[in-house]
Formats: sequence, structure tokens, C-alpha cells
Amino acid sequence: MSVPGPRIKMQNVSRQYGALKAVDDVTLEIESGSLVALVGLSGSGKSTLLKMINRLVDPTGGDILVGGENILNSDPHILRRRIGYVFQNIGLFPHMNIARNIAIGLELAGESGAGDKRVAELLDLVELPQEMALRVPEQLSGGQQQRVGVARALATRPGLMLMDEPFGALDPVTRDSLVSQYKALHEKLGLTTIIVTHDMAEALYLADRILVMEEGQIKADATPAEMLSGGAGDEAEALVAVPRAQAAHLSQLGGKA
Repeated sequence: MSVPGPRIKMQNVSRQYGALKAVDDVTLEIESGSLVALVGLSGSGKSTLLKMINRLVDPTGGDILVGGENILNSDPHILRRRIGYVFQNIGLFPHMNIARNIAIGLELAGESGAGDKRVAELLDLVELPQEMALRVPEQLSGGQQQRVGVARALATRPGLMLMDEPFGALDPVTRDSLVSQYKALHEKLGLTTIIVTHDMAEALYLADRILVMEEGQIKADATPAEMLSGGAGDEAEALVAVPRAQAAHLSQLGGKA
């Protein structure tokens, strides 16, 4: 049985760039095993908040605790071995084959001896055929490359996954498939996952809790059901209105067929 992912606690967390407050006095808790979506307009502070959790960006104020431990008391390199990170541009090394791309985290952690077995396990986990281990990234489709990115992030068995627009560059069919597969993977492994997305429909389907950011602050914190019922405030309602309008338009088009 998988060990549940860690609990996240933020207390009065801020990140300032000169006079600009990218994240402004955020306090929140994310329970172990949760799948939380961060949504909001571009520039609202979502990615900055995410990056502070694994110290790609350090807070200029407040405390962040991962599993009860203040991240500022951890060496960033050691901290990141316990946190998976997946982003839109994937960042696979083009000169390395897929097996090496997946195993690079194990090598850095001094666990390269278990690399071949772990790579095989991870390819199965993300539903890629074993023969892809010897290919290079350019020989894979965008969806296959993103699966490799998820496999690489899981290589060191982190309990926490941070995902920054991981499916944003994919075509709609591939994106929908990967969203469903990741949701099942999150539940199977007992992960704590925080995902940044601009797609409100994706957030409503994928997450069990949605945080709406605006001007560096959390303006709404609700379940998908609460979001859809209109009880999460004006900022949330404005975001939910987009997929609602799209669904209504498609319904009208279907009625004319």
C-alpha cells in the first residue's frame, strides 16, 4: 500500500519582486492525498506559489511546511528529490534516450543501480511500451513525451507532485486522455498533487479542491460542486462561466444539426 503524500501548510506566504507582490500573504493548508487545482488569469501568482514549494523560488515572507518540515530548513536539492515536478515544456534532455531521461533523478540521488528496473516499472505505470526506453525524445509524440515527464517526476517515489500547465501544449484528445490517466495515477499512488491550469473545465474534472488566485491572493477556495453551484464568489463564477458558455454553444450547434 502506498504511503500517503505529505500535508502542505502555508502561513502568510509572500513573494515580492521590487514593488510587485507576485504572491501576497497566502495562508492555506492542503491535506495529504489531495488533488488541488490552482486557477486564475495569467499573472495572478499561480506558478510563483507552486515554485516556492520546492524552492525554485524562495518566499520573501512567511513559512511553507511540507510534511511538517519548513522547506527553508532543507537543502533545495534534497528537498526536490522528495517532490515531483512536471511542467508544460517537459524539459526532456534531447541527447539522452528515454530510459536515461527517466533515471536521471535516480542517478543524482545515488540510486543508479536500481535504474533499469525502475525505468521498466515507470514505463508500465504511465502506459508506454518498454521498447520506447531506447528511443530519444524527438521520436515520441507530444503526449508520449509528457508521459515520460510524469515518469521522470515519479522516479524517486515522491509523495508530492507539482504540475505547472502540464497538458497545456497538447491536442484536446491527447490532453483529455492524459488528464484521466493522471487522475487514476494520483489515486493509485496516494499522492498529494497541486496542479496549475488555465483550463477551468480541466480543474473541475480533475481536482477535488480548486483555489482561485487573483493579484497574488487566494480569492476562492471550493470544491468543484461548490464552484458549479455559484457559491464560491464572483472571481470563481467568472472562470466557471467560460466552460458553461462553451457547453451552451456546443448544445446550440447540436440542436441545429
